[in-house]
Amino acid sequence: MIEEQETGIRLQKVLAQAGVASRRAAEELIAAGRVEVNGQTVIEQGRRVDPERDVIRVDGSRLPPPRRHLYLVVNKPRGVVATMDDPEGRPSLASYVPPKQRLFHVGRLDTDTSGLIIMTNDGELGNRLAHPKWEVAKTYIAEVEGVLDNKTLKRLEKGVMLEDGFVKPDRSRLISRAGERTLIELTLHEGRNRVVRRLFDHLGHPVRELSRIAIGPVKLGRLAVGESRELTRVELGALIDLVGL
Repeated sequence: MIEEQETGIRLQKVLAQAGVASRRAAEELIAAGRVEVNGQTVIEQGRRVDPERDVIRVDGSRLPPPRRHLYLVVNKPRGVVATMDDPEGRPSLASYVPPKQRLFHVGRLDTDTSGLIIMTNDGELGNRLAHPKWEVAKTYIAEVEGVLDNKTLKRLEKGVMLEDGFVKPDRSRLISRAGERTLIELTLHEGRNRVVRRLFDHLGHPVRELSRIAIGPVKLGRLAVGESRELTRVELGALIDLVGL
């Protein structure tokens, strides 16, 4: 441990380089007991760490290791194919990737569904986010045909049996009923193909429009359709925690 500390980087420097705070402010965070390394609160100044291997937290939030990869949040427009190259010549995600970057998208998003998709060249994180084992929640806003009455909403909350198995939302929230349409927010960790659309088809209220607004702790927010941004430090740290890295 002594050798690791001697060859590591001072904790306050790691915090400053990560953009958490200035070097002086980082020292104050440490002195106040707000920084943890590998589950232990650090209050001494000058502690040396390995930012690639040590688990560092500030006020409980995970500090991701120095970035070696690119992580993009894209607000995919409806009609864009969730692939980097479409043999039919339709618009694809390649339009949202910086020049000379080789990225892949995490998970699915139907061509006729808009919203949040994560693109990265970090294979380990991407594979874990897409793997059913980690049950990463996705949140959607769906506009469906007709008015969902309270009885149907109860059916939705209890879950329904589809042809490929039972589906039960983690959460559902009625946003509005207007005319012959209903707007509803739905969170589920299912990764099955077109599961939201099939769920509402089963209930007799086909989806008119569908948009994904969140993947785990990453939210679309005010990102405009067709725009992209990099994951924030806080978002990346939360995703790393979520999938056990």
